[in-house]
Amino acid sequence: MVNGSPAVTASPYVELSREQWRDLRKNTPLTLTEDELEELRGVDDPIDLAEVTDIYLPLTRLLNLHFTGARQRGAAVSAFLGEKTSPPPYILGIAGSVAVGKSTTARLLHTLLARWPEHAKVQLVTTDSFLYPNQVLADRGITHRKGFPESYDRRALVRFVAAVKAGAAEVSAPVYSHLGYDIVPGAVQTIRRPDILIIEGLNVLQPAPPTSLAVCDYFDFSIYVDAKVEDVRDWYIDRFHKLRRTAFADPKSYFKYVADMPHDEATEFAKNVWRDVNERNLVENIAPTRGRAGLVLQKSADHAVRRVRLRRT
Repeated sequence: MVNGSPAVTASPYVELSREQWRDLRKNTPLTLTEDELEELRGVDDPIDLAEVTDIYLPLTRLLNLHFTGARQRGAAVSAFLGEKTSPPPYILGIAGSVAVGKSTTARLLHTLLARWPEHAKVQLVTTDSFLYPNQVLADRGITHRKGFPESYDRRALVRFVAAVKAGAAEVSAPVYSHLGYDIVPGAVQTIRRPDILIIEGLNVLQPAPPTSLAVCDYFDFSIYVDAKVEDVRDWYIDRFHKLRRTAFADPKSYFKYVADMPHDEATEFAKNVWRDVNERNLVENIAPTRGRAGLVLQKSADHAVRRVRLRRT
């Protein structure tokens, strides 16, 4: 109590209900069809056009305004220095747990943002591309911690994002195969001076060790996709079974042996992986970075975003 009044906990965030957030769409047009959304939708993700309209159109409007402001700040610095340089790419980070829907969020924003005339060139990179190859993980004894911060080549990721932010004409990233569950030898994804680069991954909001830089130090804006742990667990197990019937059934899949398991045995396998790997990573490493995000999308058990938290500063 302060002078007889309840203490107020200060927060850098403003919290908005779904309805309040939806009203911030203003006149942002829906530029996505149902067929296009079907292609962008993740495995076992029930997102529909109503979710796109209510949540993602206001978000693209916010990001468009933020992009414009970043360009204006960059132009002011260039004018001060007497330089005539192209503005650096705007970098957007998207974080969240396995199975929470962050990949769908990234793909949706990739498509929707590219349809704004101010930033038609948008590219997307996932931090899976910077996982150490399986052999390196095995040599270091951390195969069981794949997806944890130490399983990524953090220096390579930071160098990559720094080069993009510096305006390099071309920057290459490795390529990760979910089918093979490993880095593809010799394959690269080339980034060529996009207007916006989206970086999506589990741990993209992790702070740097002392005297170092983190990938998030290069972000212009960041989003954290959030949900209750028990809801994400249920989504993970549901997705796991759908993958058993689809991608895992491919003879070339690393997880073909899982597709061949009896249903009950596979369910127990999924529960163990969630408990020992994904939930631990979420609780120990991913969720603690939520407060570093510029915006938090809070999902309910039906996958729909019910609240949005927006950082004011």
